[in-house]
Order: sequence, then C-alpha cells, then structure tokens
Amino acid sequence: MKFLLVRKKVVKEYLKISFKSETPLINNTQEEKMVKKNDKLIITATVAPSWIYPDVKNVPRNADEVIESVVNCCKAGASVAHIHGSRNFTDLQWKKVIEGVRSSCDVIVQVGLSALQIPERMGAVKLRPDMLSIILNHHDEAFPKTTMSLLHNRDELEEYAKLCSKYRIKPEWEVWHAGSVWNLDFLVNKKLIKPPHFVTLFFDWPGGIWSPATPEELIHRVRQQRKDSICSVSIMSHAQTGIATMSMIMGHHLRVGTEDNPYYFPRMLAKDNAELVARMVRIASELGREVATPTEARQMIGVENS
Repeated sequence: MKFLLVRKKVVKEYLKISFKSETPLINNTQEEKMVKKNDKLIITATVAPSWIYPDVKNVPRNADEVIESVVNCCKAGASVAHIHGSRNFTDLQWKKVIEGVRSSCDVIVQVGLSALQIPERMGAVKLRPDMLSIILNHHDEAFPKTTMSLLHNRDELEEYAKLCSKYRIKPEWEVWHAGSVWNLDFLVNKKLIKPPHFVTLFFDWPGGIWSPATPEELIHRVRQQRKDSICSVSIMSHAQTGIATMSMIMGHHLRVGTEDNPYYFPRMLAKDNAELVARMVRIASELGREVATPTEARQMIGVENS
C-alpha cells in the first residue's frame, strides 16, 4: 500500500510540476494502469567491464571474478545477471562462467554482447543460458576506446527468435527507440515469440542511437512499449540512480552495474557491483516495493531454463 501511494503521488506531482502544456503526457487511464501495476521489482546486475570508463579497476576482469561478482550481486538482491567480458568469452570460458554461477546461486543467467554475430554466440547459446540479449535495431555507439556501427536486420532477428525457441532461451530485447518496438511487433506478428516480452530501454548510451536520461524521455519511451512487455531500464551516466528509481516508482524494473556506470557517486567508484545492487534494494525497501527473488523473476519473465 505504501508503494502504491508513493507512486501515485510522484506521478501526479511530476506531471503537474514538469508539464505546463494543456495536453498531458499521460492521460488518466494510463496513470491508473501505472498505479495499479504492482509486480515485484526485478533487478538486473550487469557485471561486465565499463564501456565509458574502460580504465576503472572495480570491474571483474576474468571468468573467476565474473562468477564471484554475480554470486555477490545475487546475495545483494539481483535476480538477473547480465554477463560478458570486455570481449566475447571463449566457449570454455562461457562453460566455466555459466556452470560456476549455476552451482553457486539461482540467479537468472543472461548472456550479453548483442553486438556479436550469431555464429560468434553459438558457444554460449548451446549452453542454454536462461536469457539472451538481442538488440532490436542497429548498433551505433561511440565509446572512448571503441566505436560500433553494426546492422542487425530482420532476417537476423527471425533467426534469433527461432534459436531461442529451439534452446528454450528467453530473449531480452534491447530497445533504443520506437523502431525497436516496430521490429518487436514484426516478430510477434510472425508468431515467432511469445509474451511476456522482457525489454530493456537504454538511455545515455553515447552514439547515434542515444536518447537522454530524463523523466520526460522515460515516460515517452514507456508509453511506446507493448502492453505485454516487461520493461527494465539501463542508464549509462550518473543519472542512473534517479531514472532507475523513477522506473521503480512507475512499476517497472531496472538494471545497474559496472557496465552501465561503475560509480556510486560522480567522483566515487562503487566498491563493487553488489554495492550498486544493494543501493537499489534499499531504495525499493524505503519506497515499500518488494524485490523479486530469482524464482519469482523466472515466473514473471517466463524463463524456462535453469
């Protein structure tokens, strides 16, 4: 009850204060849907090295450190672990990481590096992770030490959908703009994927698919999503905590970790990924929103593998 009251108050006050136009950004029906939605909070920990701060030292650098970081994040309250190295792991490294994590905790294993081509990811796919990250549009990113400009066409998306069905892997759809949603609709209309669709909305990732990490943009992007989607957010800047908290208040979910932003405060690195997870668990507790366990998150997302 406390969470519902806080959420309704925040949404109403935000709309009243921030938007002076006669046309509200959210109508009454949409607001009520936001207030009534009361799923437990799914926290994803992305334990990969940082793209925008490539020289920081508080990130896991090898398979053993990744396993340790994931297990600590699970203990801190994460139900999903987004995993990859600075580059793709070898097949043996993927086997070590996935088996090591599963033998130590029940966190949902989500394999990342959606920039790679499908043949480069098959070693991990054949190990049947719980989830696989798939970008729904092209890559156009500009990081300090690397840039990406990669086309992912609809033929590739269809192949991904069929692979996930074959290996019983739940896709995590990476959504960067409205065109991403069009491509998701394309797959749904072809009956290649089933709901619920777990989508992550990206903000402040530098490059040609950038969007600002602002409350207005978050509300705008959430409105574009399918009704049968479960929405999480990824913010690659110091706006992370604020926008993630707003997503939490709106009834949606969040992702934190060293890949997105390794800092606890603008000039203070987090001790580790678990500390970043623990902060969001604390904020959720103070707002009265329960945090999902991995078992609960599996049921909410529709994960089959374990």
